[in-house]
Amino acid sequence: MPDPTPPAPGTWTRPWLRNLRAHATAPKPASTAATVADAIDRVGLGPVEWACEVGHAMATRIIVEIPELGGGTEQFDTLRMGTESSTLRSLIWISGTAESSPAITDEALVGVREFVRRGVSLDRVLRGIRLGHAQMAKAFMAACRELVPAAERTDQMQTITDVLFDYIDDFSGEMAGEYISERDRWMASAAAARDEAVRQILNGDLTDTTAAHHVLGYDLTRHNIAATLWYEPTRNRSDTSELQTAAQDVLTRLGATHRLVVPVGAGRLWAWGSRREFDPAISLDDARPAQQDIRIATGTPAFGIDGFRRSHHEAVATERTARASTPDKDGWATTYADLAIPAMLTTDLAVARDFVQRELGPLAAETTHAADLRSTLLSYFDEESSPFAAARRLHVSRNTVAYRVKRASELLGYDITTRRYQLHTALILADRFGTTVLHTTTNPS
Repeated sequence: MPDPTPPAPGTWTRPWLRNLRAHATAPKPASTAATVADAIDRVGLGPVEWACEVGHAMATRIIVEIPELGGGTEQFDTLRMGTESSTLRSLIWISGTAESSPAITDEALVGVREFVRRGVSLDRVLRGIRLGHAQMAKAFMAACRELVPAAERTDQMQTITDVLFDYIDDFSGEMAGEYISERDRWMASAAAARDEAVRQILNGDLTDTTAAHHVLGYDLTRHNIAATLWYEPTRNRSDTSELQTAAQDVLTRLGATHRLVVPVGAGRLWAWGSRREFDPAISLDDARPAQQDIRIATGTPAFGIDGFRRSHHEAVATERTARASTPDKDGWATTYADLAIPAMLTTDLAVARDFVQRELGPLAAETTHAADLRSTLLSYFDEESSPFAAARRLHVSRNTVAYRVKRASELLGYDITTRRYQLHTALILADRFGTTVLHTTTNPS
């Protein structure tokens, strides 16, 4: 795709930058449309796509080194808005097309506000900036080595070093100032006191029910049920009013007489409801909100402040499991009661993946034949090893079930009754998580 109208001749002090290109398909920009359009007008489409790729790599590296800055898809996208927009701004500074542009970007300010609300410390934020700077400098230097003639390379690299030093120095100072101002505003607000109390309860630091009730305005002396709500596909937006409405409606339907709703970042919130006893038979399947992309995960009801904490941890585990599952595996609402086993078994998804591939061997191949064998064997185990019941469930003949079970045993190389529990567990995980735990290197025949 050709670049839009390139910058006017003579405005570039480092014209080699206009030859920057992404090494692979560039990720969709995380920055605002206005930021991206302005950057394209100044430096062209190719360099902007390169900056988007670099910004994505920076966010990925930062979260690996500082997990507190991540936490989910929405948190990653918020961080990427900052790294990407900063790379674009640095590119503009180095190109000489607009050196007067401020170092800090509107997208980075969104990240500051979220870090404060999530309780991420300033030293963690500043370390993330230093890591991002190192990654960005490395990308500019690599591009310089690739695009600049050897005779000019030393001077260009020195220029990159000088400009990036000035940029990051300004950026770090402005970010620190904004963080402190935002923290002061936040800590003075009632919402901050509420959120801090919630986090203290969840961490086990606040156990005084009366003190917690005073801050939260929520009755913790009854049974509590917790929920988490998010958008699927992810919507990275600060306005959570739709999620709040859905949470209030769901908790009311469950019979909660007291409700607590806490936004926890862009496009996500936590919620609790309490009452004397909850009816475990109530279903949320027919209570779906008008917004079709809203999802909810709930824990099981539990008593008191400990139940408040336990039900929340269950809801978070349910959300994690639902998000990792194959698309359309669940409805809009999922419960811990339904997903407890896969949730517990996938606390470490890499370990679960190794377990599935080890137990299933050739049956873990991502092929149609392997999938047929897995689904048949899973139904066979679910139906207490009855080929008749499994055949009814799968709408195939009994002979088909018998053949597939025999073929699966042959491929596994052992009598399936000798490792029934391990094999059944691996099949459950494969059925729920699909490609996340399967591999494509083995092809059963």
